[in-house]
Amino acid sequence: MILTKQKSANAGPSNGTGEGVAYSKRWYVALVRMHHEKKVSERLSKMGIDSFVPVQQQIHQWSDRRKLVDTVLLPMMVFVHVTPKEVLSFSTVSRYMVMRGESTPAVIPDEQMARFRFMLDYSDEAVCMNDSPLARGEKVRVIKGPLSGLVGELVTVGGRSKIAVRLNMLGCACVDMPIGYVEPIHLINDTSKV
Repeated sequence: MILTKQKSANAGPSNGTGEGVAYSKRWYVALVRMHHEKKVSERLSKMGIDSFVPVQQQIHQWSDRRKLVDTVLLPMMVFVHVTPKEVLSFSTVSRYMVMRGESTPAVIPDEQMARFRFMLDYSDEAVCMNDSPLARGEKVRVIKGPLSGLVGELVTVGGRSKIAVRLNMLGCACVDMPIGYVEPIHLINDTSKV
């Protein structure tokens, strides 16, 4: 069960796409020690570096009590929004995720991060990460509910309809979605990038 939580101040790229000359910051995945995600993010924030740790609030049930607990969705990972020159200059980050066979840190596209952050901020249901290969689903836009406006793929996982947002190398962020809450992208007059 997900309860209300503080919304991200910047769920999308407000200063550009990260591809222009004037704004060359990109999203990278920093790998950190287990249970140090929030500490690293706090240190980076104090240094003026934009970072993001995907956290969900869940109620955990023990035999004697129930407690609201912040859980990290992607353990040992902190998303860092920096320029390519800044990538390797932080003492708080030991290494970055790289594509197989390459030596430079892998980039997560701005639009994928914006969709992922939107899903985390506004979903009433728990967001789960699916790192096993999922077949490509139909491109859809959510038209009802708290995720209204989100563009993703309609997939079936374990017999349930879910909307998925793919993140390079990390898999898919999925949340339950009734089929009646979405419409196919190709049926509407949309010229934006999907």
